[in-house]
Amino acid sequence: MELGILKTVTPRQKWNNEARDFTPWLANNISELNKALGIELEVENTEVSVGPYSADILAKDTGTDNYVVIENQLEKTNHDHLGKAITYASVLDASMIIWIATEFTEEHKKSLDWLNDHTNDEISFYGVQLELWQIDESKAALRFNVISKPNQAVRQAARSKVNEDLSDKRKFQFDFWSKFKEKLAKTKKIPSLQTPRPQYWFDVTLGKSYIHISNTCNTDDNTVGVRIYIGNKIADTMLPFLETKKEEIESSIGQKLIWNPNPDNRDKVIFLQHTTEFEDEKKLDESLNWLVDYTIKFRETFSKIIKQAP
Repeated sequence: MELGILKTVTPRQKWNNEARDFTPWLANNISELNKALGIELEVENTEVSVGPYSADILAKDTGTDNYVVIENQLEKTNHDHLGKAITYASVLDASMIIWIATEFTEEHKKSLDWLNDHTNDEISFYGVQLELWQIDESKAALRFNVISKPNQAVRQAARSKVNEDLSDKRKFQFDFWSKFKEKLAKTKKIPSLQTPRPQYWFDVTLGKSYIHISNTCNTDDNTVGVRIYIGNKIADTMLPFLETKKEEIESSIGQKLIWNPNPDNRDKVIFLQHTTEFEDEKKLDESLNWLVDYTIKFRETFSKIIKQAP
């Protein structure tokens, strides 16, 4: 067998200028970055004005609807770009900074790690190394290496310490969503899952801003539910569109759904509910499995259909 020679390609051979070449390319191919990070980002704009400077890309994390600043650097990292990224995030009220560069110094990697370990889990910093590889004279292949990201073990320990003072109800919800996330992650059907919190709901992305799956755990009436939550910014157009697809949606999921039960609310929901007994271990496990199954069905069905929405 004759083997080719694997070699690196300097990114500036493909993208000569960060602002004119690489930033527009990344904005149009954000799915490549999403796959590397396990996050679903949706580009809002490029070269966003921040005083006398411009943020390369402003995006949204579709799972949280929080803003994300992406800072591009087709060279070794420097203090200037780190400072700008933090400034852009503060002015634009972003919850995540993604710093892309061709080489990270050890000092800048440690800076990102330190920031992740000393901020709460509402703020995240990612360092992503950009590489291009080639076999002989083939087309160059892209690789994003994530060299810094939030340390989940450190943040889990911090959350556990905080949770010691929670009420029994909140502790149960945190434990419930932790088990749910573990079961859902094992299916490998959904790339990005939020951090469990001691609350009534657990959100799952659909790949578009202002609409997502919001699972519920109601300890007062022993029910769990899967609901499509549509924010008021798009509700007036999205709900009517989905209603035209009602038969297709319910056929795909295999259940009749409850559509817009509170018509006076500006935010809209479409949901399915399941009754259980949280104090019964067997029924509790069954409710978790039910929630996992229908979360996957909802996501596969609705994420495909909302792509067709006007």
